Amino acid sequence: MTKYPILLNVFAFLCFSSIAQDKLDIKFNHVVPEDFSITKLKVDTSYGAVIIADIGSSSFEGNTKGWFSLIYKHQRRIKIINKKGFDLASVEIPLYISSKSNAEEKLDALKASTYNLENGTVVETKLGKDAIFKDKQDKSHVVKKFTMPAIKEGSIIEYSYTINSDFLFNLQPWIFQGSYPRVWSEYELDLPNFFEYVFLAQGYNSFDVKTSKTRQITYSVIDDSDNPTGKSETYSIPSTNTTSRWVMKNVPAIREEKFTTSLDNHISKMEFQMSAQQFPNSPRKDIMGTWNTVAEALLKDEGFGERLERDNPWLNDDVKIIKASTGNKLEEAKKIYAFVKNNIKCNGGYGIYLSAPMKDIFKNKSGSVADVNLLLTAMLKHENIQASPVILSTRSNGVTHGFYPLVNRFNYVICKAEIDGINYFLDASKPYFGFNKLPEYCLNGQARTIDQNTSPVYFYPDSVKEAKMTNVMLFNDEKTAGKWNGMLTSSLGYYETCNIRQKFLDNGKEVFEKKLKESYTGDFSIDDIKYEDENNDEVPIRMSHSITIEGNDNSNVIYFNPLIKEGYKENFFTATERKYPVEMPYQIDETYNFQMEIPLGFVVDEMPKSAKVNLNEGEGFFEYLISKSDNAIILRSRIKLNKATFLPEDYETLRSFFDYIVKKHAEQIVFKKK
Repeated sequence: MTKYPILLNVFAFLCFSSIAQDKLDIKFNHVVPEDFSITKLKVDTSYGAVIIADIGSSSFEGNTKGWFSLIYKHQRRIKIINKKGFDLASVEIPLYISSKSNAEEKLDALKASTYNLENGTVVETKLGKDAIFKDKQDKSHVVKKFTMPAIKEGSIIEYSYTINSDFLFNLQPWIFQGSYPRVWSEYELDLPNFFEYVFLAQGYNSFDVKTSKTRQITYSVIDDSDNPTGKSETYSIPSTNTTSRWVMKNVPAIREEKFTTSLDNHISKMEFQMSAQQFPNSPRKDIMGTWNTVAEALLKDEGFGERLERDNPWLNDDVKIIKASTGNKLEEAKKIYAFVKNNIKCNGGYGIYLSAPMKDIFKNKSGSVADVNLLLTAMLKHENIQASPVILSTRSNGVTHGFYPLVNRFNYVICKAEIDGINYFLDASKPYFGFNKLPEYCLNGQARTIDQNTSPVYFYPDSVKEAKMTNVMLFNDEKTAGKWNGMLTSSLGYYETCNIRQKFLDNGKEVFEKKLKESYTGDFSIDDIKYEDENNDEVPIRMSHSITIEGNDNSNVIYFNPLIKEGYKENFFTATERKYPVEMPYQIDETYNFQMEIPLGFVVDEMPKSAKVNLNEGEGFFEYLISKSDNAIILRSRIKLNKATFLPEDYETLRSFFDYIVKKHAEQIVFKKK
C-alpha cells in the first residue's frame, strides 16, 4: 500500500462533473496600472514573487508526415515583488530530441515582455530575438533559455510560446504547484478517442474547476512520403474528442523541509503516459505493455540485460581465481561481490543502462552504478548463481508507480542473488557497503526484479533501524577541582559508519580526526582516537577516544551539560505546519549513557529531573533518567522512533516531541562549592 496520496486513474474517456464555472479575469498582453497592486492577492506575498496566471493546453493535429503532432501552448504572468523573486525572470524551455533520427521538438510563437509602472504609465520592454540561447542538456534534450529584460522590483513579466512535437509519448505534464504561490493555474487537454493515456494526478490541493466535454472532429492527415503515383495522400480520421480542464486557484508555495525524499512526490501535478492506440476499424495496439513485456524487452536490450545471458568466456580465468578456496555458493557470491566493489571503481553515474560493453567495464575497472551492478550480476550468473538485476528509483528521484510499467521512473540498478532459497540484495557501487546491505537512498518503496517473473520487491525505510549507543565516563582530576578526564565509547549505526568510511576514502583518516577534535570547543578536548572493526564492512565501527574537560580552581559554581556535544541542539522541524509526510531514511534508536564523579569540594545544587515521553501510541519514546549518589551522577538518555514515515497529521506531535528533547538536552547540572 502506497504511503503517498497519489491518485491514479486510467482514462480513455474522461467524465468529470463540473465543480465550478470559472474564467480567468485578466487579459494577457494587456497590462494596466491596477495590475501592479498586490493588495487583493489571496496568496502569501513574502516569497518575493507571485505567479498571477499559469495556463497551458495540449491538443493534437494531423501533420504532413502521415501521423499526428502534439501542440502544447503555455502562457504565464508573474508579479515580481522584490529581489527574492528575480530568479523567475530566467526562463528555461526544454525540448526533446530523438537520439535515433535527431528530430527535435520545435519552439514557435515565443513572445515575452516586461512591464514596469513609471510615473503612472505602463512601459513595456520586449524580449529581443538575440536574447534567446540554446544549450544541450543531455543526449535527449536541449534547452532554450532567456532572461527577461528591464527587471526591477515591482515588474510584471509575461511570456508565451508553443511547442510543436512529433513525439506523442511526450504529452506535457502540468505542474499546479511550485516554490512560488500561484493565483491561477489551469491546464486543458483536448484528447482524441483513438489515443489512450494513463492520467497520473497527485497532490494535496483540490481542483477549483474540473470539467469535461466531448465534441466530434475529423482529423486530416497528409502523407508526403514517396509513393508510386508521386502524389500526397490525405486521410480523414473521425474522432470523439474529450476536452478536460483543470483549474487550481490560490495555490500555496511548497518548500523543501528536513526529511523530504523529493518534493516531486508531493507537489500538485498531472502527468500523462500513452498506454494504447485504437483507430476506427483497426485492432487496439498496446503501447505501454505489461511488466512482463517490459522485462522481456530489457533482457534483450544490449544496453541492459542481453549480455547477462551470454557465457562471457572472458570471465573464466579471473572468476576462477576470485572464487578459489570457497566451499559453497554463498561463499562464492561473497567473494565475487567483494572483488567487484573493491576493484571496479564507480564514477557515481546513475541510470539503468550500461555506458559501455561489459567486457570493457571489466577491463577498464570503472563504470557507472548500472555498469558495476550489471557486471556483478553477470559474474554471479557465470558461476550458476541465480542472479537478476533489480531496478528502483532513489529517494531523491521520487516514487514509482507499481501498477504501471513506466521504466523512465527508475534510475538505479542493484543485483538480487538467490542462494539456497534466500534472496540477497547487493549494491557493489560503494566499497564500504557489506554483503546484503543497501544505501539508505535506495529505501524508497517498490522496486522491480527484471527476470521472467518480474516480481516486485519493497525497500521501505520503516523496515530498517539505525541503532547507536554512546557511553561516557568522567573521573575527577586529582590536581584540579572541576576538571575531569575520561573516555567516550560509541557503537555507531551502520549508515553513520558508512558516512565515516566515505570520509576516510575522500580525504583520509587524518582529516576526519582533525575535524572531530575541532568539533570539541571551549574547555573540552579529545585525543587517542581508536576504532574497532574499521575494515570489516559487514558491521558498524566502534569508536573511542579520551576526553578532557578543563576546570577552574577559583570557580564557586560549575554549570555542566551532561550530554556534552551528543545532545540535540535544535529541532529538525521548524515549520509551523507541514502538508506532506516526514520521510526519515530509517527508524532510529539512540542511547546515551553517562557517568561522572561529582567534583571534589562541590555538591549538586541543581539537577535536571527525570522524564519519559511517549510519541503517539507506540510510535516511539524519549527517556531521560538521571540520578545521583554521594559522589557520582548517572544519566541515561534514549530516543527511539518505531517508524520512519510520519503523515502530515502527525507533524505537530512529532515537532512537539523533538521540541521537548531539545529543551531537555539543554538542561544543566549546577555544582556549588561546599
